[in-house]
Amino acid sequence: MPPEDGWPGIIQPMDESLSYRPFLFPSLLLITGGWGGLYLLMNLTQPTLWPRWGFFALLMLACTGTALPLVYLLNRLFPSKPPVTVHIITRQATWFGVYFAALAWLSIGRILNFSIGLWLALGLAAIEYLLRTRETLSTPHDQPPQPPLS
Repeated sequence: MPPEDGWPGIIQPMDESLSYRPFLFPSLLLITGGWGGLYLLMNLTQPTLWPRWGFFALLMLACTGTALPLVYLLNRLFPSKPPVTVHIITRQATWFGVYFAALAWLSIGRILNFSIGLWLALGLAAIEYLLRTRETLSTPHDQPPQPPLS
């Protein structure tokens, strides 16, 4: 058993890391539902109003499901303090879905170019950075509070 104040050495216990199990079924469901739905939508419907909205929704699902394993892997390779949770990884994968759906929507109006795509990516990255900063600042720190000066 570890002592109350933490581990005495540099080797940390293995059970602190997040496993991929919570992401396996949702990732497979999003990938098959999104890409399969896009395949059916593209081959079986006419491009009217509701299938276009369905296209954006299915594209977001497909890109989110595809990005979920990649985001998990990136968060495992580059750990952060405090460690990420299931909700953070899901939110970061959802940003990918929102990004690619917005790119598809902008390309339909033929207003998408490199700079707009880059600024959109930088804006979403800035939002995620600010959210992670807020989560980092709201977590309690390891050090006890200092007593007041007399």
